[in-house]
Amino acid sequence: MTHRVVLDTNVLVAGLRSSLGASNRLLSLVGTGRFIHVVSMALLFEYEAAVTRPESGIRLSRRMINDVLDYLCAAGQRQQIYFLWRPTLPDPSDDLVLEVAVHGRCDRIVTFNTRDFVGSERFGVQVETPSEFLRSVGVRS
Repeated sequence: MTHRVVLDTNVLVAGLRSSLGASNRLLSLVGTGRFIHVVSMALLFEYEAAVTRPESGIRLSRRMINDVLDYLCAAGQRQQIYFLWRPTLPDPSDDLVLEVAVHGRCDRIVTFNTRDFVGSERFGVQVETPSEFLRSVGVRS
């Protein structure tokens, strides 16, 4: 079974901040067929806002960041959100990620903030860190 996943914004930031670690390894697998990554327009805008903040610690040029965002959009399955059922989680930006996962029929959310997604299991969505997810698809981080 191919996993359908949503990458939380913190995974993208960590993966672009450092070429080491599970987040960067996970990003390198986007579009390879190891999993299907699902995005919405709102989530892509959140990604852009987070990775272009000076305090993000990302040292890539704006052009390189735009290329990454374009690739994530092109390689991902785009999911429209027809209705909102917020609030479910304490943080509205986490609700955004959960909505994409539910509407996109995802089985996983990949995030460093697993505690923030407590309750997602009632929607059939597991929450894993990048390292845990890589192990679940048989990839070393």
